[in-house]
Amino acid sequence: MTTKLEITPAGGKLGILTPGMGAVSSTFMAGVEAVRQGLTLPIGSLTQMGHIRLGKRTEGRQPLVRNFLPLADLNSIVFGGWDIFPDNVYESACKAGVLPEALLAKLQPQLE
Repeated sequence: MTTKLEITPAGGKLGILTPGMGAVSSTFMAGVEAVRQGLTLPIGSLTQMGHIRLGKRTEGRQPLVRNFLPLADLNSIVFGGWDIFPDNVYESACKAGVLPEALLAKLQPQLE
């Protein structure tokens, strides 16, 4: 017998802890913040821009993943982490040189 699984929507905050604040972590955090502020699109994010196919290809049912699954909203994400260096996320992102300085300047208050 098959029972229907009830999935409750995500609520509250979603905490993400990263060990290390180097190029990967700081770019990830800065990217999420840039999307929150509407400065960029979440390019490469399956959950934010990806589609899921339902049924046959000919049916044309391809909702966005974020509209199909009860995922946490980007605005509910809070970051934390630690590193052996004393730099904050903004300083780490500047040193990594992965993101443009102009973008990082707009995100500075949130990344510090």
